[in-house]
Amino acid sequence: MSLQQAPQSRVFVELVPWADRGRENNVVSGGELLPGPRRHVPSAQAQTATREVHVSGTAEVSASPDRAQVAVLVSSTKEAAAEAKKSVCRRLDYITQSLQQQGVQAENVTVTKDFRRMENAYHMEAEVCITFTEFGKMQNICNFLVEKLDSSVVISQPQFYHTPGSVENLRRQACLVAVENAWRKAQEVCNLVGQTLGKPLLIKEEETKEWEGQIDDLQSSRLSSSLTVQQKIKSATIHVASKVFITFEVKGKEKKRKNL
Repeated sequence: MSLQQAPQSRVFVELVPWADRGRENNVVSGGELLPGPRRHVPSAQAQTATREVHVSGTAEVSASPDRAQVAVLVSSTKEAAAEAKKSVCRRLDYITQSLQQQGVQAENVTVTKDFRRMENAYHMEAEVCITFTEFGKMQNICNFLVEKLDSSVVISQPQFYHTPGSVENLRRQACLVAVENAWRKAQEVCNLVGQTLGKPLLIKEEETKEWEGQIDDLQSSRLSSSLTVQQKIKSATIHVASKVFITFEVKGKEKKRKNL
């Protein structure tokens, strides 16, 4: 009796890199899936892994206030309403004319008036709010008004502040300087180890801080009425600190080609 020869079968096996997890099984004739041999084949990406340098950079910038506001208060109390108005308006006209002569623009001057009746008299009050961008001119005008007007005119202490645009510019400047400091640090590190600094792969601002005045001025700021003009400016100075984290690509030193 002759034995029946078993049909020949052909097996197809494909070797795949170990990193290719989706093709760990190999297809055999008949549609069956058999586990294929696991062989670690380093991919091209692994062979050319990106070399990196991680650095942080910090910066602190500051800016003095760019605006100051002074309020001039004029008041008068008279038995007759017309007399109270006349007294206030006369001095009010003198103040506004003096401001125009000193070169203060009309859009930087705001005048408000309040007129009310008291027990047996009439009281009128006017307030002139002046915004200055030149602090030297502000001091000269305030000194002039104190000299020319009587004690019934009250001039407030200047209030220094920053415009929103100047504060935003200061924040951007702090971040940019911190990035520049981090770049310089990475550049020096690469030069030290004989490498070339490549492009940035990640830039992240990790921390920002803002405060007014110096830490030593916190106690004196409580007595702001006793501060000089320069002390007020220093107390209103804004400080911004920024800390960034940057990842740079590192390249090998390029070999110089010899001229044939």
